[in-house]
Amino acid sequence: MAESTPGHQHEQPKPNLLPDVKHIVAISSGKGGVGKSTVAANLAVALAASGARVGLIDADIYGPNIPMMLGVRKPPEQQDGKLLPAESYGVKIISMGFFVPEETAIVWRGPMVHTAIQQFFRDVIWGELDYLLIDLPPGTGDAQLSISQLVSLAGVITVTTPQEVALHDVRKGMTMFQKVNVPLLGIIENMSYYICGHCGDRAEIFSHGGGQRAAEKLGVPFLGAIPIDLAIRAGGDEGMPIVAANPDSPQAKTFRDIAAKIAEALNTQASGGGIGSLLKKIKRPASSS
Repeated sequence: MAESTPGHQHEQPKPNLLPDVKHIVAISSGKGGVGKSTVAANLAVALAASGARVGLIDADIYGPNIPMMLGVRKPPEQQDGKLLPAESYGVKIISMGFFVPEETAIVWRGPMVHTAIQQFFRDVIWGELDYLLIDLPPGTGDAQLSISQLVSLAGVITVTTPQEVALHDVRKGMTMFQKVNVPLLGIIENMSYYICGHCGDRAEIFSHGGGQRAAEKLGVPFLGAIPIDLAIRAGGDEGMPIVAANPDSPQAKTFRDIAAKIAEALNTQASGGGIGSLLKKIKRPASSS
């Protein structure tokens, strides 16, 4: 007997678990290794630096990296039987990484993943937020389906690298979100190019421009291209995102520009315009050459 899919259930009203959050945005990737969590961490810090109230859920239950990337070691405190999220660089954070030893593998089936994610919504005191970003695990699995059932997502952003094998998975992943009626806010191309620190030459190690081509094919905005860069990588390893560690750098500006486009997309959506309206404004985003 065929199983029902979440797409058959999108007409049902969802519980309003987060009434004080204006926009809930998922950050996804079709496959692992594309730098999705690095992008999520820097975008959250960029939005917070703009004056917005920002939260970040690390929904990658099996590989929670956000506490390390944002330099948080102290676990959340409790208040009235609920959790107060940790905070770093103005961003409120919750992650499974706070609750299990670093060397411990989490081996859970789907229902346990669903329960954990549900608790991140119900049992955390988020307060009033302008943006709640959700760093999803790679692919199209239990976490993605649970989140699409539990809350009304304002949209999803997909992070990819330029090569075709990554873009193939992007297209499949974004199709899943279309099936559950989640708006596609756009595509970010990470590791788009490399600028040599000695000679200034540019190398397109993983090809270039695939993210923009995929966005055009899917009819969604291309939000920007982020380079392969030592400072971005080091910032994630050291718990100091480049947007906070070196806010005047070209790399940080790239993240701030993308964050501004996301904010614009959500404002356009909230005012009754669709993604089509935004596409007219974003003719050809700056490629950060």
